[in-house]
Amino acid sequence: MFDIKENLKKLPDSPGVYIHKDKLGQVIYVGKAVSLKNRVRQYFQSPKNMGPKVRYIVSNIEEFEYITTGTEMEALILECNLIKKYRPKYNVLLRDDKTYPYIKITTGEEFPRIIKTRNIVRDDGQYFGPYSDAGAVNETVDILNSVYRLKRCSAAKFPKGHRPCLNYHIGQCEGICTGKVDRERYMDKIGTAVDFLKGKDRKLEEFLKEKMDAASEAMEYEKAAAYRDHIVALRALQEKQRVVLKASEDIDLILVVGGEKERHIVLFFVRDGKLSGRETFEMQHTEQDSSEDLVSAFIKLHYAGDINIPKEIIVSKLPEDALHIEDYLREMSGRKVSLIVPRKGEKKALLSLALKDAAEMTKTIDERAENREKRRTDLGQQIHGVLEKMGRADGEYDGKDYRLEAYDISNTNGVDTVGAMVVFSGLYPRKKDYRRFRIRTVEGPNDYGSMQEMLVRRFRRAKAGDMGFKTVPDLILMDGGKGHVNAALMAVRAMGYDVPVVGMVKDDSHRTRALVYEHDGEMEETPLKEFPLLFSFMGTIQEEVHRFAIEYHRKKRSSRMTRSVLDEIKGVGPAKRNALLNKFGSVENIKKATVPELAETDGITEKLAEEIHAFFMGRE
Repeated sequence: MFDIKENLKKLPDSPGVYIHKDKLGQVIYVGKAVSLKNRVRQYFQSPKNMGPKVRYIVSNIEEFEYITTGTEMEALILECNLIKKYRPKYNVLLRDDKTYPYIKITTGEEFPRIIKTRNIVRDDGQYFGPYSDAGAVNETVDILNSVYRLKRCSAAKFPKGHRPCLNYHIGQCEGICTGKVDRERYMDKIGTAVDFLKGKDRKLEEFLKEKMDAASEAMEYEKAAAYRDHIVALRALQEKQRVVLKASEDIDLILVVGGEKERHIVLFFVRDGKLSGRETFEMQHTEQDSSEDLVSAFIKLHYAGDINIPKEIIVSKLPEDALHIEDYLREMSGRKVSLIVPRKGEKKALLSLALKDAAEMTKTIDERAENREKRRTDLGQQIHGVLEKMGRADGEYDGKDYRLEAYDISNTNGVDTVGAMVVFSGLYPRKKDYRRFRIRTVEGPNDYGSMQEMLVRRFRRAKAGDMGFKTVPDLILMDGGKGHVNAALMAVRAMGYDVPVVGMVKDDSHRTRALVYEHDGEMEETPLKEFPLLFSFMGTIQEEVHRFAIEYHRKKRSSRMTRSVLDEIKGVGPAKRNALLNKFGSVENIKKATVPELAETDGITEKLAEEIHAFFMGRE
């Protein structure tokens, strides 16, 4: 079992994120710390000065993990990413990705601008960040624009007779609109600003320091203080954000960690450019197997049949058969996949961060593996007990990981109906096996019919040999009672399969309180209080399938509403609609835009911009 007192002694005195887990291994709280050693220990001291919430969290902690980071700022961003991933029950959920600002260079424009943004879009812009200090970002953007007298307006072209704005008259802009600015000299300024944001050039800070010293000597102390504040703001942005890549990439990072008893693979996930977590895997091996051998074997096993393989996989050293592995992954995914050992830049920094964290993991890796194995075995025994009650299992539990598939339907009064399938094996979700279904043959609010369509399609594809559906579940879970179970059994049997089906019956708090199933032709119900570990696990599955279904439904509904609103405007076709959405990000932002702002969009004339603006004003 996990020894909390012993593991508190192993905590490093460095910044990072800590993860508290309950007896099932589920994440119940995620927090950040300047010093993991000091912060985590506070949870296990005298409860006298703790609030009720903290005392309750501590009473449910069975083990903790931690991920080290280079700086407190990195810990802050990683904490946000992990909370979004795990949605722990005791965390106050953070806002979305727009929480953190970026600095953008609009390099796709003839005369680029430097602006603050909270949205990353796939354009020709160059992004820096994210940064946790929005005030420092605002001040830095102002400093760069003022010192280099850069273009601030978003206009791409200026008609004859255009009058320069106030920024030109007060010396804050060279006046691109006058047509007298040399582009080559302007781009040199942009290049200097980019170098500063990359941390390669300190000319700007030196310039401001000279100004500060000069103001101080002249006893202009307010000016000197202003320059000092500028320098502080600039320095605040110099820390590298290694837990976020500027490109919205999906990357896996694979390392080998050796404990005293076993060696393990540690898999770090980078999704949409963000380090979003890690998992560990035990590896059977001999003493002769090198770390590269283990990485090679893991990749072949882990990604077998996976259609969601990332484009890049980072390793600390390439296996001898790296080229063969890349060919194998290309066959699996249908596109090029690269194994890389980064030598510089953000990905090298990401690898260094992971190596540092992996070194910390060696202190507790064996103990965690034993604890995880016990939970896995206990859960498997309880699932085996349910199957025995259904007449679907005989004898002792053999240690296998049962594959559970859960299904749910989501719609709005029968409109935009979708289905969701989530998969769990052992203790963990198998997200690469998740599937979504757009219901095609059922009209109106008909959950039973929609569920049957989904299951028929799922097993039809299994029968056809579809790689994404070939593995048949040991148990099907329905988010509902007897009616859902009967409907599911009819569909599964109609496709020629004999898979047990269980309904997850909810209590007044919308938590699974019992399981309902068919046994000897009759419906029976088993309260989950007989299986305490399974009770918690079923609640997790129920929440996950419900979340997955609703997420897809909202996306589909939003897409339909977006298309219908913009397509009502005369003169706005698919190309112009997409151009508007790419520029403004949402229909809501298009509604708020002025006629000149709308006219800046590719393909939108001033007349059409007026019609779009009038359309939304009329709706208001």
